[in-house]
Amino acid sequence: MDQAQIEIQVIGTLARIAAREWDACACPETADGGRPIDPFTTHRFLSAFEESGSVGAGTGWQPQYLTAYLDGQLIACAPMYAKSHSQGEYIFDHNWAHAWERAGGRYYPKLQIAVPHTPATGRRFLVRPGYEHIGQSALVQGAVQLAADNRVSSLHVTFCTGEEAEAGAQMGLMRRTTQQFHWLNRDFADFDAFLATLSSRKRKNIRKERSQANGFGGEIHVLTGDAIQPEHWDAFWVFYQDTGARKWGTPYLTRRFFDLAQRDLRADLALVMAERDGRWVAGALNVIGRDTLFGRYWGCIEHHPCLHFELCYYRAIDMAIERGMSRVEAGAQGEHKLARGYLPKQTHSLHWIADAGFAEAVGRYLDAERDAVEEEIEILTEYGPFKKIEVEEQE
Repeated sequence: MDQAQIEIQVIGTLARIAAREWDACACPETADGGRPIDPFTTHRFLSAFEESGSVGAGTGWQPQYLTAYLDGQLIACAPMYAKSHSQGEYIFDHNWAHAWERAGGRYYPKLQIAVPHTPATGRRFLVRPGYEHIGQSALVQGAVQLAADNRVSSLHVTFCTGEEAEAGAQMGLMRRTTQQFHWLNRDFADFDAFLATLSSRKRKNIRKERSQANGFGGEIHVLTGDAIQPEHWDAFWVFYQDTGARKWGTPYLTRRFFDLAQRDLRADLALVMAERDGRWVAGALNVIGRDTLFGRYWGCIEHHPCLHFELCYYRAIDMAIERGMSRVEAGAQGEHKLARGYLPKQTHSLHWIADAGFAEAVGRYLDAERDAVEEEIEILTEYGPFKKIEVEEQE
């Protein structure tokens, strides 16, 4: 098929793209009525960021959705943004920005293909089935050409799949490897079956933590779909603001985002909420994929020992086992997750830098960083909580 037939467009709002057209590329697997593999790239999820003002003017995330059309049909698209900072990405390039600016350059704006504020792996080059090769190639080439034509410093594709990382590297992008902690389900019948794979000391520690957490003096509720009500978002907004202010300085999501979550996203979400003396005191928000549970946000207004671990990690494992899901992705950072059964796994990103000399230096850095990450994953896995035979099997 002739690549020249493909028309690349940049669109400033998803309101100009029909949901069915976008989702035919983003989540074609939902044609059978099931869940999307990656809810974050659906039209409804990305639209909630935009409509709520969590991206757009004044946020540093200016939508520049990349689209590829063939004979008038959308065959590929990507959630692309012009960035004026590096916040909310979780693949940190602050040192690159500082080095560029110390040399007299201007690092921002840059182009970012990503799901805003979301360190979850998924496809970033969204292609309608049957157009995989030409669609992905068109998006990569189109994004690089746009970056070059607009004289921005760089283009970044964050939390892409391993397959996309390999394909992008073959097309000339620089590949970066980082890590997260994921829990893997090996057809466990229940939580005790999972515990049986751990060393005795770790098993006892988790049981102790769960006992402490569940003795906080209240009840824990797992809410999905229509069980989620506006009152829960009123409480969760307070939790989210507290965590956001402590971690990032300013929360990334607006209050309006949670109103839209109630309206449009409830089927994709699971809230784990702790109630004590008639009021909500802590909560964790998860996003439900077809085979993966994604842990996203946590917050509280009361501190209770181990309640964070229970709501964020152990209840997520319970839910994954109950639903037969293969993994829980617990978000960015946190080596404390290792002791709770979450193992280090590679995550991937792709990068293009306009300046050849700077690109060469970054490339050398990425080569060394990949080796270091691989070594760290090996060491952390060895020190993980599983019995030695179980560690070998999971590798």
